[in-house]
Amino acid sequence: MGTRRQDAGYDVVIVGAGFSGINFAYRLQERNPELSYCILEGRHQVGGTWSLFQYPGIRSDSDLYTFGFPWRPWVEKQPIARGPLILNYLEASVAEAGIDNKIKFNHRVDSMDWSSASSTWTLNVTAGGGADNEVVSITMRSRFVLLGTGYYDYDEPLKARIPGIDSFRGAVVHPQFWPRDLDYTGKNVVVIGSGATAVTLLPSMADKAAHITMLQRSPSYVVALPENDPLDWAARLLLPGALARRLIRFRWIMAAFLLATLCRWFPRLARAVILWLTSLELPTGTKMKPHFTPRYNPWEQRMCFCPGGDFFQCLRAGKASVETGVIEQVTESTIRLESGRELHPDIIVTATGLKVRLAGGIDVSLDGRPVRVPDCYSWKGCMLENLPNLFYSMGYFDASWTLGVDATAQLVCRLLNTVTRDGFAHIVPRLSEEEKSTMSDLPFLPINSTYVERAKGVFPKVGNSKQWLPRSYYWKDLANAWWGDVQSGLEWSR
Repeated sequence: MGTRRQDAGYDVVIVGAGFSGINFAYRLQERNPELSYCILEGRHQVGGTWSLFQYPGIRSDSDLYTFGFPWRPWVEKQPIARGPLILNYLEASVAEAGIDNKIKFNHRVDSMDWSSASSTWTLNVTAGGGADNEVVSITMRSRFVLLGTGYYDYDEPLKARIPGIDSFRGAVVHPQFWPRDLDYTGKNVVVIGSGATAVTLLPSMADKAAHITMLQRSPSYVVALPENDPLDWAARLLLPGALARRLIRFRWIMAAFLLATLCRWFPRLARAVILWLTSLELPTGTKMKPHFTPRYNPWEQRMCFCPGGDFFQCLRAGKASVETGVIEQVTESTIRLESGRELHPDIIVTATGLKVRLAGGIDVSLDGRPVRVPDCYSWKGCMLENLPNLFYSMGYFDASWTLGVDATAQLVCRLLNTVTRDGFAHIVPRLSEEEKSTMSDLPFLPINSTYVERAKGVFPKVGNSKQWLPRSYYWKDLANAWWGDVQSGLEWSR
């Protein structure tokens, strides 16, 4: 690898050009135009997830009216959109906002170190590896760093613990690294998993596959959404365009909030209603147990949505089926369950979740001393204990991701305004002595999916003290970003 040193100074460096990084760049331009910035993106294009994942039918698991940016409303009529359409939307958004010329593609941040002497971050970056194939090491400096790196490992999927999977002679595929040349025409396919990816793959592959089976250890809640909502259609027909878009976005935010609230406050009622709706979608005579009756209450894990009920359509057509059980052994040509039942796939797809990784795997240090992110408490869901001028962006897991990252971006811009207006050099979250002795830890996320449970030692810590609480819900977090206390728990230094 060729090496050269390039000292480039910025006020803000944003890491990641997915929804989080792009949204923060827009808010920074809007509210802190005096600050210089760039975006470092490790891949060759914007989009993050929507650039990386290429499996059949990839689509959002949230509606685009709220998953899209508030400053560039989603104007398509379908609430759930396919990956290529989302990627086009992102590319058009960065071009329209003038963000595209701020992005440095194929720039991967390997490590970053805070210098107390200069009150700056030094970022060690590997650049290149694109069309010119020249790879160089670059050193960059910045007063502030915003991590918009998402929450999962782009390089390594979550390893499924499946006995004997290595002995299977057919193709074994993970959705995160889908082979472009995989031909499943006329093949029997088994998708292991029950989350959003599995629910998407079933109808997307059913048209070509001889048969496709979703093999699940336990069921998830699957809810059918209309492809074209009649209330949205009426709003577009009766109201001016801008007002209609605002009303549609508000309605979808409110619907998601009310659904999550109902599920938490009245879990038995929510469960009964969702299972009743599911029963109406299933093929005639299908029993709910064991394939469609989850063991947990709604929103204790993420809920799956299928536009137009396509998941249920392929079940009714007989092109797909669901099997529930624990895998005892995978052989050269079969999957044997503990129940004794055997499946005979030509292709196995392991849609078993993502491997959680925060900060994009960047090695973080403080004056040369390594820092473990899981050892740090999270201040207001956007900063990490004892790490100056470093912000991170996390969306919601029980609502649209972008709602959470936008609330974070607005809070960070408010902090940056105070820093620049009052001449501070850095801000750093600190626990008080009382908080150190009395604060109790809380779960970082409100869900208990398998990949979340396996990543408990990866997330930052949160507690039951006001400034160190886990994320709440959009309107509360937004009000907190605009008017909340930004003094407690922060040390401001000139």
